[in-house]
Amino acid sequence: MINKVILVGNVGADPEIRTLETGTKVARVRLATTERIFNRQSQETKEHTEWHTVVMWRGLADVADKYVRKGSQIYVEGPLRSNEWTDKEGVKRYGVEIVANDMKLLGRRPEGSGGGSQGYSQPPMSSYGAASGGPGVHGYPGASASAGMVPGAGASGAVAAPDRLPVDDPDDLPF
Repeated sequence: MINKVILVGNVGADPEIRTLETGTKVARVRLATTERIFNRQSQETKEHTEWHTVVMWRGLADVADKYVRKGSQIYVEGPLRSNEWTDKEGVKRYGVEIVANDMKLLGRRPEGSGGGSQGYSQPPMSSYGAASGGPGVHGYPGASASAGMVPGAGASGAVAAPDRLPVDDPDDLPF
């Protein structure tokens, strides 16, 4: 059985960070994904935005606390979890969230940050993070496994194009 969600989206608000009594850090992030749908009859493109709740624990929560802000673009991977609770009025509520076991920072650094000790500074890059024996989340020891940079990502964290030359002749396509 497989329960795996992969999302690339923009963070809608700064992460909510909490530290439990045991000292475990947890971050809750609202992530927006937008799909563009083209209507051939009207020749119009419409956008549909879906909001997702993402929960990050321990090392990923540390990275979210330090580097993720409203407007950040991130890659998130993890299983769906459904929750059931009773609110203050006694009404039973249900919700679904993604429990991130992998998170990658994408996009550019925010404007006006020189990468110094204040504001945003890109952590050291690791090709695959702890999943391949690397140092962990963006070079942070003790962070969750499989939370490094996107393979082929540059210093800005943006995914680089594969090292291939453009194909000029359609007959040269590999498929």
